[in-house]
Amino acid sequence: MKKYLGRKKLLRIYIDSSDRYEGQPVWQKLLSAAKEDGLAGATVFKASAGIGVHTEVHTFEIWSLSQKLPLVIEIIDDREKIEDFLRSRGDLIGEGLVTLSDVEVLRYKNCST
Repeated sequence: MKKYLGRKKLLRIYIDSSDRYEGQPVWQKLLSAAKEDGLAGATVFKASAGIGVHTEVHTFEIWSLSQKLPLVIEIIDDREKIEDFLRSRGDLIGEGLVTLSDVEVLRYKNCST
């Protein structure tokens, strides 16, 4: 089992659920890319409301057939791996916000081993 304890970087990518790259949802492309690149962890969160890059309010509406909701993709790994990921996969992100912050990993447990 790999040991991911200690100081790492937390990459956050803020996009909309409607964002596409080559016909596929951007969040799916980024999640697949993170797996292919062997990053330690990645999670996609769907928000119920938010203000987008164009200061529009995006919210869940029960009667709407298509939803444009905010998504946050979080990826945790070493700085070098995160920077390599952004260099090679950054073109997947059209509009959005990308942040990078320090994080201390206290526990990482793989129960399958």
